[in-house]
Amino acid sequence: MLTIEKYGAIDIGSNAVRLLISSVHEEEGKTTRFKKTSLVRVPIRLGADVFLTNKISEENIKRMIDTMQAYQLLMNTHKVVRYKACATSAMREAENGKELVDLIKNKTGIQIDIIDGTNEAAIIAMTDLNDLINSDATYLYVDVGGGSTEFTLYHNGNTIASRSFKLGTVRLLNNVVSESTWNEVEKWIKNTTKGYSRLSLIGSGGNINNIFKNSGKSNGKPLSFLYLSSYYDLLNSLSYEERIWELNLNQDRADVILPATRVYLSAMKWSGAQEIFVPKIGLSDGIIKSLYSEKQENRLKT
Repeated sequence: MLTIEKYGAIDIGSNAVRLLISSVHEEEGKTTRFKKTSLVRVPIRLGADVFLTNKISEENIKRMIDTMQAYQLLMNTHKVVRYKACATSAMREAENGKELVDLIKNKTGIQIDIIDGTNEAAIIAMTDLNDLINSDATYLYVDVGGGSTEFTLYHNGNTIASRSFKLGTVRLLNNVVSESTWNEVEKWIKNTTKGYSRLSLIGSGGNINNIFKNSGKSNGKPLSFLYLSSYYDLLNSLSYEERIWELNLNQDRADVILPATRVYLSAMKWSGAQEIFVPKIGLSDGIIKSLYSEKQENRLKT
């Protein structure tokens, strides 16, 4: 018998807040299927407040409450049966982050979990990543966000190492990333990937998804280091306004895409990777999978 339930995932990042609603299809004897039903993104740049003042501004507090109220209504309309809301770098560093969590709970009923970089990487690892990579190859997974970047090394289908760094696009735009952080990331990547040959990158995040979309490449095909490097040069040659007009980028994408591309290129250079795969998965996908895993665990207990 086929059963269909809808799950919701709210990803509160440093650059934007996303709501993913997925349909979970279950039928006895068959592999569970996850189908994206709706994806909504609101560009509330929490990191622009927090990374400079350590607090979320009154304006963005109001925008967050409005957004969560809208997301709650959308989940009700879609008849979402379970959801999880996770906040990352900006919210966990904000002096008033926990205060905002309580306020949103009181105003909307939505409970927000503020997760650390390790948990963020673990949730992302619950995505379909293992279905997308070759079990006999080596990959460095790079998820670039507004406040942090998560790196995970996979070899022969196993997780070898994982690390989160305060190297995010909004931080880079606001010049609050020190040279020592870059050096630490370089050292970690070189040491972690040392000894592995023919390594490829896997990139996730809105910026690399946008670049891949504009490349015209077929799904499953990688972007080359040369292509990404050329695209970075193109971005660098254009002003913010020109990126919006010439490349048809959104306002909140046209600035962060440049530092994001720099992070991916740096990771490729330091790991020796010549190609990057872009499977279009991220934290919200991992949240959906974690909700399903929790349901399965509860089934076993009863």
